[in-house]
This record gives sequence, structure tokens and C-alpha cells, in this order.
Amino acid sequence: MKKFLTAVFAILVFHFSISQITPAPSRTSGEGPYDMTIIRGATLINGNGAPPIGPVDIVIEKNKITKVQVVGYPGVEINPDRRPKLEGNGTEINAEGMYVLPGFVDMHGHIGGRSQGTPAEYVFKLWLAHGITTIRDPSAGNGLDWVLRHKNRSINNEITAPRILAYTSFGQNLEEVKIVRNLPGERSVTSEVLKGPITNATEAISWVRANYRRGADGIKFFGASPEVMEAALKENKRLGLRSACHHAQLNVGWWNVLNSAEAGLTSMEHWYGLPEALFDDRVVQDYPVDYNYQNEQDRFGEAGRLWKQAAKPYSEKWNEVMNRLLELDFTLDPTFNIYEASRDLMRSRNADWHNDYTLPSLWKFYQPSKVSHGSYWHFWGTEEEVAWKENYDLWMTFVNEYKNRGGRVTTGSDSGFIFQLYGFAYIRELELLRESGFHPLEVIRSATLMGAQALGMEKEIGTVEVGKMADLVVVEENPLANLKVLYGTGAIKLTEDNEVTRVGGVRYTIKDGVIYDAKELLKEVREMVKEAKNGEELKQPGYPNWKE
Repeated sequence: MKKFLTAVFAILVFHFSISQITPAPSRTSGEGPYDMTIIRGATLINGNGAPPIGPVDIVIEKNKITKVQVVGYPGVEINPDRRPKLEGNGTEINAEGMYVLPGFVDMHGHIGGRSQGTPAEYVFKLWLAHGITTIRDPSAGNGLDWVLRHKNRSINNEITAPRILAYTSFGQNLEEVKIVRNLPGERSVTSEVLKGPITNATEAISWVRANYRRGADGIKFFGASPEVMEAALKENKRLGLRSACHHAQLNVGWWNVLNSAEAGLTSMEHWYGLPEALFDDRVVQDYPVDYNYQNEQDRFGEAGRLWKQAAKPYSEKWNEVMNRLLELDFTLDPTFNIYEASRDLMRSRNADWHNDYTLPSLWKFYQPSKVSHGSYWHFWGTEEEVAWKENYDLWMTFVNEYKNRGGRVTTGSDSGFIFQLYGFAYIRELELLRESGFHPLEVIRSATLMGAQALGMEKEIGTVEVGKMADLVVVEENPLANLKVLYGTGAIKLTEDNEVTRVGGVRYTIKDGVIYDAKELLKEVREMVKEAKNGEELKQPGYPNWKE
């Protein structure tokens, strides 16, 4: 059994092995934080589900919101005597006609990867340019010490980056690094080294405690034996840390989402493990007899046929599982966007932003391959896409109803795989939540307050309120009317004069009181991509050798 678990562990970390990317350089972008910043005359779309209200003036002192004041009525000239006064070393943003939202939370934000050739600066600037001010790094793929250094540099505004929360991949090697905190009641621990794989409850508890000592914010699981999962999750919960899980097929047969939630898991990634919890006429997915998990087309092709094997929507079993997850205050982080190429490959390959914003190394990583994770385009066709469309219908039905019954649904992107680009893919996730049945205000709530709650940070971020961190997004167009205006490439709009224009894009992202010009950040990314391409254009797979 130990040899089997060792082999399983090796396969699971194959795609998520630690391989550090280029660190982020010192910050040269952004202004502030100032003693006082006032955003003038905006319409506020808060993250609590409230309807828009404006005009409002929002006062920021250094990195905190200190006043949110309604200063008039739409279409009526504002009385200057009703407005807060700028004091000290301050600046103003004229946001009349614009919209202000809380900073977005990306619950599934990998900070690049060496295989993709994506340096931290590239990733961070794309996130901030799309209003993302907080990310959860699910697996700390560059190593916990690397991620914690960037987390602290971000807190101190030393780098151009969102706020970072580090969730280590369960079982990854924990080398001898600084001990940040000790267990409750424990004497000082100064040094320890742990190496995976983890094969029993004792080893699991030791690893979780070591992870806590090193200052991680949580753990990302991929599954393990029931003994290991139960011990690890219970200890992690006892220590007050949060957790996420991608219930990989190699372990889901004996431990699904419901098992994890009852043991203390706080959130699930994607949807793996949820259909298995909904089985009512089987225990194991109906795999073809020649299936091989290491074959990416097998893995993703059959994943697209899984939801149809689960209990039907609103059936007794379906309701039973949903209601139990609701009782446990469990969080769903669906990441719809990361699998969208499964249901429409051509659309994902030809997205507006690839030419200007996708690094050639990342484009190469996406291409058909037998070794790159998520490059499952061995012979992807109509049958696979139709199956995935049906898969999405059932998956979205569960997620929307979970929200309707009071469940927490967050927004995550998992970019850097399967043609999904940092920042842009996050906005696509908002659109897919809308497709699932969410009202636009519910979409914004998932992107802001729900993410903050899932991270245990709702007193600090997630809504625009006095006392909270100054994390804000300023947009020139109304995102409730058209979420596409949040894309860095904007939305296409025809003028009354029959002129084709692009409107929107985030105007400013404010993180910890630092004001970033989102369009300037995008310009810097374009220059990075242009330099990396060195005059070459991205080519679709098979060209120019494909014969007509």
C-alpha cells in the first residue's frame, strides 16, 4: 500500500512540481498611497448585493477607506459644500460617469510557471489590470518560501502585485525555511525538514503542523487515502487554517467532496469529487476499459461525461448532498473558464487577447502535446465538445441552485493552462457565472464579498466600507449592463455615427491605497510580449504545414 500511495503522490505532483519563476522586480508602477485620496462622483456597485448608488465620494486615507458619502442625485449638479475636503498630501480621481467596485478576489491564481515561461511581473500586472487585488495561490508552485516573500513584499507595496494568500500543495517538500509561528502552547521550534509522500495519519498531522509553523495561509489538497485526508483536514481545521481541494480521479473513488467537507475542508476547486458524491447507482465513474489517466485526452474526454452519471437535478440524492454542503458552510469555487475550451476549442484558441498579451512560451505550452498538462488536443472533436456542453448545463444548474439556497460561490480562474490567460480569464469567469443564472449583482458579489468570506477576510476586503482596506476598481462603463467592459481589450460598440469603437477596460485599480493605471499596466505587458515574440506571430496548431 505504501508503494502504491507513493506512486499516486508522484503522479499528482507531476503537473504541480515546484519550479521557481522569475521573481517580481521592485515596484515602479502606481502612485501612493497618499495621506488622502478622494474618488469623486462615482456610481458605487458594492459587493454586498446592493443596487448601484451615486454619485458618491469615497475618501481613502493611506490604505484605508474612511468615508463613503452620497453627494447628490443623478443628473443634478453636485453642491460642492456637501463634498468631503481634500487635506494634506492628497490626490483626487474624477470618476463622474464612472463606476467603482470592491477589488476582485481570484480564488485560484497560480503565479505563473516555468513550463509556461511566465514571469511573476507578467502575471501580476495582468491581474491588477483587470481589477484583481487579492489572489489565493493554490499549491504555492514556486515554493512556500518564494510565495511568502512575495506576499510580504506585496503587503509593503514593494512590488506591483495583488495581495497574496499562500496555500501549499499537501505533501510538497517543506525544506528548512524560517519558522513564522509555533503551534498553540508549543515551545519555540527553529528548524525542521519534511519530505513527501505522506502515507499515514501520523505523517499527515506532522506535515500540517509544519505547514502551519511556516506561515502558510492554508492547504491545497489533491486527494489521498481516507486515513490521510481525514487526519490532515481535521488537524488543519483545528489550527484555524482554511483549505481547498481538487479531488483528482486517482483518489476520488474512496474520498469525495462530501467526505472532505465533513472532515473540515472549507472549499472545493473545479467540480471533481462533486458528481461522485452525487452517484446513486454506482460507486466508480464509467471509465472505458482502455482509459489511462496519464493520457490527457482520456482524462479530459471522460471528465466531460461525468455529470450525466450523477443523480438528476433536484432528485432526492442531489438535494441531500447539496443541503449537507450548505449545512457545513462549504464554498464552491467552480472555475468554469478553465474548461471552456473543452466545449468550444476554436473560441478559446482565437480569443481577442492572445496576439497582444499571450507570451510565445505560453502559447507553445498550450499546443497539442502528450506531456503538457491540459494540452489534450490529441484529436478533440465534435463529440467531446457536445459532451462538455451537456456537462456544463448540469454543473451550472448545481452551482446556481447552491447560490440560490444561500451557499457561497466564489470566482477563480486557474489561468496559465488550456488557453486561459491571467486577468482575461477571470473576467470570462464572471460571464460564465452570469450564464449559470447569477444576476449581475450576484456575479459581482461572488467576485468580491464571497471571496473575502471564503478567505476569512470579510472584515478587511470584499465591500466598500469605512474601515476596510482601500482595494477598489474604477471602470468607465457599467459592468452590470455588459461584463465585457471589464476585459483589458474592452467591448466592441458601434457609435451613432456608425463608427466601430472599443470601450471599457478597467481605468484604475487601487490596491492598499496605491493607484494603478490599468491601461498603463496593459501597455507594459504588451511591450513584454512584443519583445519576447521578436517579430514572430502566434500560429494556430498545424499551420503552415496543414494542406488544403
